[in-house]
Amino acid sequence: MLPPQTSVPPTSAALANAAAGGLAPIGFGRLLAVALPHLAALSLLLETETEIGSRFCFILSWACLNFFWLAILRRPALSGAVSLTFVVILVLLSRLKHDIVQMTVNFVDLMVIDRDSISFLFTIYPNLRLSSVFASLLIVPLMVVLWRLDPFRVRRLPAATASLACLAVLTGFSLMWPQEDWRGYYDDNYVSKFTRSGVVAMSDFINYGFMESDPVAADRLKLPVEDSCHPAGRRPNIIMIHDESSYDIRSAPQIKVPPGYGSHFVSADGKSRKFLAESNGGSSWLTEYNVLTGLSTRAFGRFSYFVTRIAAGRVERGLPLSLKRCGYSTMSLYPAYGSFMGERAFQSTAGIERFYDAGDLGAKGLEPDGFFYDNAVKLLSQQPQDKPVFMYVYLGANHFPWASALLPERTPAWKAPGNEPVIDEYLRRQTMSVLDYGAFVAKLKKQFPNDPFLIVRYGDHQPEFSTNIIEPNLTEDDVAKRLMAYDQRYFATYYTIDAVNFKPAATPTAMETIDAAYLPLVVQDAAGIPLDPSFEEQKKIMLRCNGRYYSCKDGAESRRFNRMLIDAGFIKGL
Repeated sequence: MLPPQTSVPPTSAALANAAAGGLAPIGFGRLLAVALPHLAALSLLLETETEIGSRFCFILSWACLNFFWLAILRRPALSGAVSLTFVVILVLLSRLKHDIVQMTVNFVDLMVIDRDSISFLFTIYPNLRLSSVFASLLIVPLMVVLWRLDPFRVRRLPAATASLACLAVLTGFSLMWPQEDWRGYYDDNYVSKFTRSGVVAMSDFINYGFMESDPVAADRLKLPVEDSCHPAGRRPNIIMIHDESSYDIRSAPQIKVPPGYGSHFVSADGKSRKFLAESNGGSSWLTEYNVLTGLSTRAFGRFSYFVTRIAAGRVERGLPLSLKRCGYSTMSLYPAYGSFMGERAFQSTAGIERFYDAGDLGAKGLEPDGFFYDNAVKLLSQQPQDKPVFMYVYLGANHFPWASALLPERTPAWKAPGNEPVIDEYLRRQTMSVLDYGAFVAKLKKQFPNDPFLIVRYGDHQPEFSTNIIEPNLTEDDVAKRLMAYDQRYFATYYTIDAVNFKPAATPTAMETIDAAYLPLVVQDAAGIPLDPSFEEQKKIMLRCNGRYYSCKDGAESRRFNRMLIDAGFIKGL
């Protein structure tokens, strides 16, 4: 009589066979399937992670991800392949995002992902949809094969424990040695930056949500009454011009400028005024948030880069909404696709009734300023005469890259002053901007001889090369410290107040230097528009803080005002 057979777990049986007969029963190919994802991850680590700390975080992230999938799937080959797929997708998306906006993927991208973000990617990269389908058709069968061939099994509890342990170490390291925000603009350390940003972002979100605000506010804002806006005199059409990457470059030493340079930065009253943006070298949407809502992006802390996507549907306060209350028709001309950074949704929330993006306007790549001015004149001519218009015109000619000439035939008499080629091209484009703006004003005078216009222009941020010329002897790390400390030299641009058939009202808010968030106040005061209760309160802040907003009292005024707006229902869900 044969003895009863004992059931042996698959893993034990496989190991016993391997010990008895070498690697043949398991198969070298199966062992290679387990090892290959880890070897590929090691290769990515060596290629993309540049520092000891970032490499340590990569290893912790990789281990945490692998143990997580092991706790679910139990198969090491499949878990490694799934983990590698996630890491490779993250690296590819980071490089793709950096090519578009010079910043790698952040964990907050995952927190605020929406349909517009996906739509934008598929719009600018139409082949991406097909590539995604092809990759899925390739990866899914491979995963099925690995599921069937993997001879090893891992117990779920030890794997889950190991994953949590790696996560705990990663969390502690990220909190003790947080990564500087400016490193997000570097094209490297994709995995470590993503996971470290996740730790810090979740910590910040738990502590104060997306936006800083006081727990309570002693004061309350009154809700604006719809029929309470009765401006004295005729309401002017208001045109606000977002002058991309434009500032007076004479603030940097040793820069040669063409004759007559600087008149573009002077208002009709002969005064030069400074506009303190909240970004340098990029992120135009931060300034857009400032000038449309009248609020600070700095109150969003680490979430500020995503402010338009976060604010869409949540921040219902600002210049267009206030002007709509006063009977204005509101529209926006935007030089990119409306799905970029949730622009269409954000501007609609801010009170823009008609949003014309690059597709609506027929823009083909980087267009000169005259393209948008011509569209503005065309749209103005279609408006009813009895209703004033607020028009937000977003320009793009001064946008990078400056390595090649944009429409050189537009400036046949141009002579380069003798700076670096990039700076001379930037100056040539500014010259084009001056000519196009002059032509725009002339068209307004000719086509609308009896209509009043208030025109407010501002530079949304300095060009990205400004950090190399303001203090040319500084190292990259020194410049980063200046930016993190909000050194005004790196954030100052300009704003002007011009008019056609209209005399702007004299107002104390048209200060020599203002923070970007106060521009809606300047516009309404200059136009003679009665302020709603929220802008009345903000005007008091502006006057007692002498044009500073977030930096006034280390953010205390901003936090207090945010709480008042939340209590009044202007801000929701933040």
